[in-house]
Order: sequence, then C-alpha cells, then structure tokens
Amino acid sequence: MRIGAVIVLYHPNLQQVNLLIELVSQSVDTLSIIDNTQERSGVTLPSENVHYHHFASNKGIAAAQNVGLGDLMLDNCEYALLLDQDSVVPPDLVTNLIRKMEQHADEKLIAVGPRIICSFTETELHPKVQKECRSENGLAFVSQIISSGMMISLRSLAAVGLKEEGLFIDGVDHEWCWRARAKSYQIAIADEVKMRHTMGEHRSRFLGVSYKVGTPIRLYYQFRNIFVLSRRRYVPRYWKVRNIGILPLRIIVNLLVEDSKVLRAKYMWQGICDGLKNRQGAYKGWH
Repeated sequence: MRIGAVIVLYHPNLQQVNLLIELVSQSVDTLSIIDNTQERSGVTLPSENVHYHHFASNKGIAAAQNVGLGDLMLDNCEYALLLDQDSVVPPDLVTNLIRKMEQHADEKLIAVGPRIICSFTETELHPKVQKECRSENGLAFVSQIISSGMMISLRSLAAVGLKEEGLFIDGVDHEWCWRARAKSYQIAIADEVKMRHTMGEHRSRFLGVSYKVGTPIRLYYQFRNIFVLSRRRYVPRYWKVRNIGILPLRIIVNLLVEDSKVLRAKYMWQGICDGLKNRQGAYKGWH
C-alpha cells in the first residue's frame, strides 16, 4: 500500500512548515508540495520522493490540491493526506487514519479526518448546527470535514471527482464532501485522532460571541461562494439557510468591529454581486 500527502503553501512560516514537511515525509511514500506564494517560499525539501510545484499567480487551494492529487495517483498511491501549512500533525496521524479507512472500507468510506483542536481556544471543534450523523467504532460520520488532515481513498476518487477549482478557496472542502455523500460515500472524523489547526487569522468577539476573522479578500470568496453553492441541490439545506440568514449580521460585524472597514465592505459587496451572477475562479478586481 502506497500513501501520499499534499501540502499547500501560501506565505508560510518557514520554521513551522519545515517541521511539518520533515514529519510528514517520514510517514508517507510520496510528498507533493504546492507553493502558491508569489516568490518561492524557500522550504527545505526532502531528498527523495517529493514533487514541488511553484505557482506565482496563486492557483487557489482547489487547483493546488488537484495538482498534488495528480502527483500521487501517478505514483500509484492508494491514499492521499491533504494538509494546510499551519496544521500541527501528531506523529501517528497517518497510521491512525489509514487504520480507520481500512477498517471501514466496506462502508464506502472515502475520507476520514482527525478531530480538530482550535489553536486559538485549545478546544475540540464539534458541529453546533448539523450534528454528527452517527458514531461507530471510534468514527463519527458527518456531512463534511475540513481539508487539512483529510485522508482520501484514491481508489474511489474517480467516482466523485477532483476538488472544484472554480470555488478557488472557501467552501472547497465542504463542497467535495457533499458531492461525495450525494454519490453514497461516507465522510467521518476519527474521534481519538487529534490535530491542532489554525482557523482564521485571529479571533474577535461581538455581543459576547467569539468568531474567527480572516483577511478582507477572504470575505469576497466566502460571500460569493455562499450564493454559488446555494443553487445546488446536493448542498445541505441547513447550510444554505444558516449562511444566507447570517449574512446581514456578518456585514454589520465587519463594518462595526473589524479594521479595514471600507476594504471589507467592497469585498463583501463584490462577492454578493458575483455570487448572484454565478461567477467563479480567482478574484478579478472591481467591476
């Protein structure tokens, strides 16, 4: 059995990402690193079994992951681990996720991820709205998981397809999971496998509620992709209602609480306009 990993970079912390690369390269047969930074990041590459791609124009997370998945399939890997640059990976992550995949192979389990620990709060993340479907033998079956830490069965990938490049970044991981579930595949979280991950740039509070904050440009993709994905029948209804319903509050919070208010307003407005027009791909500037 051959196992590969894909790590996507964008202005990484070199010390942190070099530790990640070193650890992961010792756990897999093939490593594909996709660097979406304008200038090469200067990461330390393993001496063998590594693919490195640099895209100065930033291809987006979906296209980057697809390039990496292509590398792994050409190297005859059966499983692919997807990772972001800021995840803190335990040494036994690959072993534990593969064991769960093999144990539940007959259940059409196409992807399994660790239980995420938020690096800001040091607490485990559990869904508040869409509860976990069921739990069995240490697995919590869910509607979606984030891409970092996601172990994918490449044997089943052709039936579901690659990541949707038109979404560029936000919603890419969830859309793929929903698409897989629409084709009767299962998505799960391995409860005993923990991984620390950074969600957003920082945390803010509004009326006593903590929420994650990203860069202003991310608002464009978040707002746009809510309208793009809400058109689709396989996207869960709860997700559509929740995300569209909370948009007015998000606009208010970004205009009242966060910095760069004018820039955030422009990105939110452009995201709504482009989402209603079903525009996809990389952000193309004001129009």
